[in-house]
Parts: sequence; structure tokens; C-alpha cells
Amino acid sequence: MTRIFLTLASVNALGLLASFVLGASSMWVEGVRNPANPIYQIHFLTGLFTAIVTLLVHCIIFTYFLGTGRWVKEVGLAYDLPDVPWPKLTRELKRSTFPPALFAMLITIATAAAGTGNQLRFWPWWVHGSLAVLSLAVNGWAFVVEYRNVNTNAGVIEAVLREVDRIRAERGLPSNAEALQQDRA
Repeated sequence: MTRIFLTLASVNALGLLASFVLGASSMWVEGVRNPANPIYQIHFLTGLFTAIVTLLVHCIIFTYFLGTGRWVKEVGLAYDLPDVPWPKLTRELKRSTFPPALFAMLITIATAAAGTGNQLRFWPWWVHGSLAVLSLAVNGWAFVVEYRNVNTNAGVIEAVLREVDRIRAERGLPSNAEALQQDRA
């Protein structure tokens, strides 16, 4: 998951930056009021696509921590593992990841909404521009927290698998890898 997240976050960050640059360029040439210049439409489509991808990336992180946390809890119950360190650590990782991810999603939604407000001339351009800068910063912060916690969680999963293999060996059961081979045969 670490590599997958790194790829998704990098693509998302590039999209956020591209949307910001296109938006700044559109503002300088008053693209929203100049239909002959396509830069506003390109900014609009890039921004909309990037906002959706941003929501998707952070939702994947939510799902990942919910699923792996549940898996660690269930394995802990099945093999009588203590709550400390692994199940507790997965809960703490989830709790420290969700606020930045949710805030990044909300600020991205607010930025997109402010862009519509700017287009319809409800709000001045600087509201959308300020939220766009904040969106870049908050998403960058969220990506750092998410990557660190996904990486730590991967270590937890590996540690749980090693402990399960140790317990299975003590009980005279095949290792996880051997049990999977038997199931495939």
C-alpha cells in the first residue's frame, strides 16, 4: 500500500499544482470573462478532476485504515494477541490519520465551491485563490501524515504476520504461506 499511496498522492499533488497554476494564469488574463481564451475551461476541468481525485485518494486511506485495523483486531482475537502493541497502534494510526485527511477533503471541496462562487461573481477571486493556497498546504500536510502512518501500519501488519507464524509453529500448524499453498492445491 505504501507504493500505491505514494503514486496516488504524487499524481494528486501534481493535479493540485496544475490546477493552481492554471487558475493563477486564468486570473491574470481574466479567462472567466474572456470566452475566446480557453485557459479558464482548462482550469475548470483540471480543478474539477483534481478535486474528485483528492476525495478519492483520502477515501482510499480511510478505507485502508478501517480494513487493516479490523484485520489486526480480528487476528488478535483469533490468536489471543494482547491489545498492546499492534491493535492499539493501528487504532492510534487511524485516529491520527483521519483528521488531516478529512480536513484536506473539506478544504478541497470549499476551494471548488469558492471557484464556482467566483465564476458566478458571488465572491471576489481572492477567496477562491486563498482557499486554493490553503488546499495545497493542507493536502501536502495530509499526504505526509498519511504516508508516514501507512508505512508504520505496513510494519504492524508484517509484525502481526510474523507473530501468527510463530504461534502457528508452536501449535504444530503450517505457516501462513504453507496454508495458502494447501488452499490453492
